[in-house]
Amino acid sequence: MSIEADINERDKMRTGDTKMIIPIEGRELVLIGTAHVSRESIDEVRNIILEEKPALICVELDKGRYASMTQKDTWEKLDMVKVFREGKGFLLLANLVLSGFQRRMGAELGVKPGEEMKAALDLADELGIPHALCDREVQITLRRAWANCGLWNKNKLLAALLASAFTTEKLEAEEIEELKTRSELDGMMEELASYLPEVKETLIDERDEYLASKIYENMIAKVPPAEPARRIVAVVGAGHMQGMRNHLEKISKREKSADVSALDTIPPRGKVSKILPFLIPIIILSLIVFGFIRGGADLSLSMLRTYVLWNGSLAALGSILALSHPLAILAAFIFAPITTFTPFIGVGLFSGAIQAVIKKPRVTDAQNLIDDTASLRGFYRNRITRALLVFFLTQLGGAVGTFVTIPAMAAELLAR
Repeated sequence: MSIEADINERDKMRTGDTKMIIPIEGRELVLIGTAHVSRESIDEVRNIILEEKPALICVELDKGRYASMTQKDTWEKLDMVKVFREGKGFLLLANLVLSGFQRRMGAELGVKPGEEMKAALDLADELGIPHALCDREVQITLRRAWANCGLWNKNKLLAALLASAFTTEKLEAEEIEELKTRSELDGMMEELASYLPEVKETLIDERDEYLASKIYENMIAKVPPAEPARRIVAVVGAGHMQGMRNHLEKISKREKSADVSALDTIPPRGKVSKILPFLIPIIILSLIVFGFIRGGADLSLSMLRTYVLWNGSLAALGSILALSHPLAILAAFIFAPITTFTPFIGVGLFSGAIQAVIKKPRVTDAQNLIDDTASLRGFYRNRITRALLVFFLTQLGGAVGTFVTIPAMAAELLAR
């Protein structure tokens, strides 16, 4: 089935029933498909839970998204230098891009994203009903999609994420109505899958399987079978319902395992990805050596100067585009040529860390972080996201500089 046909099938689910009852091993699973990002959807979830009085409530949320909804001081404890040192800058940026996308959709639609899921959990606490978060971490989904992309598709995926973060385009009335029939996160995943067919399985199919397996595991572990059958409520995006039902039927018939631990792992890098960080320094050093052999120290030094100027200047340009502090720009210029020869340390680590130290994030930056990620101006205004932009754009400029340097050095060598 094509991606378009698959998504059309999901659309049919959205416009059909929003409640599905699936018997599973002496229990009954009540799937609630949230078909509207609206107040009606929240009320529907609450009413069904009050009606069913389930023994367990499962929701399509992961721990990270739930924490960002409920823990107001999470971002206030963020250590940006530690984030860069541990190599988590890209992951944090991607997470904030998604948060900003969801917040912008919520502003257009009048309801905070994921509010129906939170309403289910709040009601579970109020009624003393056990609950479980059953979705996969968004960062893992993106990292698996990233690992399954080639170099060209990595660029397309990155461009799509950044475009969703920095677009200032307003939604038309018809687009808003269309968004009301789906989860904003699922909608983004589907758009990415249509844009990049190679990662459709990671972005869509795997989440159906993951949700089904985690709900099954929690159901079996926490709700013993009974007569009459005890009911479990699961609140998910309506587009997941049919895929989840297929997986649950196979699991209950023992046609497949409920173990999805493999879907929480990141595929190993390909041979090219492993070799490339070491191959580039070897090429640059080889060109400089050949320059010395062919034209002596003068040519060798001239090629080295070309390398330093191109690499350092473009890294510094990236830092300038992020409107970073002058010392961060200077660090970008100095460290870019050096970090090319240290594959596991990027120039963004230095410029981003310096920016975060000099322009230390304030409590207000943490408090306004998610709101600020909904606009390009907010990204630049907030000191946390500014440091991330310095990290990312410096890293990008340094990478471009490295690839531009090699043909420039080769041309200089051939000209002699």
